[in-house]
Amino acid sequence: MFRNFRTLDFVVRPVAISPLVTFRVIIGLMLFISTLRFMVLGWIDDHYIDPVLHFYYFPFHFLPRLSATGLYAMHGAMLIASLLVMLGWFYRPAAIILFLTFTFTELIDLTYYLNHYYYVTLVCFLLIWIPANQSFSIDAYRNPRIAKTHVPAWTIGIFMFQITVVYLYAGLAKINTEWLVEAMPLRIWLPPNNHLPVIGEIFNWSFTPWVFSWLGMLFDLTIAFWLFWRPSRPWAYFAVIAFHAMTGILFQIGVFPLVMMAGTLIFFSPEWHNRWQQALSKLVNLPTIKIDSTHTRAGMHPALKWGLLFYVVFQIVFPWRFLLYPGTLFWTEEGYRFGWRVMLMEKAGTASFFVEDRCTGREGEVFNAEFLNSHQEKQMAMQPDMILQYAHFLKAHYRDKGMCDPKVRAEVYITLNGKPSALYFDPQLDLSQIQDSWAPKTWLYSMPGKEQYVIQ
Repeated sequence: MFRNFRTLDFVVRPVAISPLVTFRVIIGLMLFISTLRFMVLGWIDDHYIDPVLHFYYFPFHFLPRLSATGLYAMHGAMLIASLLVMLGWFYRPAAIILFLTFTFTELIDLTYYLNHYYYVTLVCFLLIWIPANQSFSIDAYRNPRIAKTHVPAWTIGIFMFQITVVYLYAGLAKINTEWLVEAMPLRIWLPPNNHLPVIGEIFNWSFTPWVFSWLGMLFDLTIAFWLFWRPSRPWAYFAVIAFHAMTGILFQIGVFPLVMMAGTLIFFSPEWHNRWQQALSKLVNLPTIKIDSTHTRAGMHPALKWGLLFYVVFQIVFPWRFLLYPGTLFWTEEGYRFGWRVMLMEKAGTASFFVEDRCTGREGEVFNAEFLNSHQEKQMAMQPDMILQYAHFLKAHYRDKGMCDPKVRAEVYITLNGKPSALYFDPQLDLSQIQDSWAPKTWLYSMPGKEQYVIQ
């Protein structure tokens, strides 16, 4: 057993390629539809061109701000690359372009962070290294020498692992008092949906938020394991469809439910995937190519072996980085992102910014809508790193307008999961003098106890 683990025999054993093919086709199709939808709805202008300010992920402030032409070209390249990945045509270059373009558009504005964008980024990165074009692809039809019926087990297992991480960590994050005991924030979110046909009435029942909270936690914690077990797999997949259909109806989370419904198909048997691929081949009359069905246990390059090990360890460890920070996670949000904490809090803030001319002592209030769209202002008002970035932007802006050494302060009040709003930090603090970093944000007030809340 130790020898097998050391040589990684269990990850290089040959397995049928068909689940990997399905995953490639579905991810390419989902990204093609998502990118096309993004362009058609005019979101390139709304998200990236019209705003005066863009909030960056620390420390990616060096990323350039593209022109309108550059942004449309970037999304056009993403659209074409996703189609090529789906078809398995010029697959490797297309996968690289898809990863780079998607990741770039994700990193250039922190405002629109979502867990599923991070998930897609990781999947696009993994596709670069996976031979997903060796079957049911234009590449394989054009060059039959690359065609294969089997691939190393790790090329499919890594996606199963990633999906397991997403669900498992989402479930672990729900094991807290507010989610399970207080049913927050579902007690806030569910009642407004009582107008929905057929299911709307259940949101009027007082116990519904607790039922949904516990079922959501149990689903996330166990669903991957039910998908791994063949006897329970069909029922588990039915639960996946029901769960994500419900979340898609109740919450505005884009195409994420479809991405997860489609991606979890990789857990199904090769025979299941072969059936639909053969049916589609007959339907569109794809030419038959002769494939050498013999397969041997391939070796694994040491660099790939260590890279795979690093990736797995990173995905397991990185979500726990919040333990390195003091304070309440949902209050400070230090280590919150990229941890698979999905729909766990209802947090809102109001932020009034003031800029003072140090030479004259004159101070005026900033009209935030002059610089930020409504979504940017909403997100900025409750996230400390965005508050700092906005303060530095204001300092530079008013200094360029001729103000003498501007001081930027803010009065920010935060409400979390229905609690009364509370002051976030000292309103006399000059935010423009604070530099963002990975260090704890000691300038924030601690989350108040029930008796300490300041009602705005």
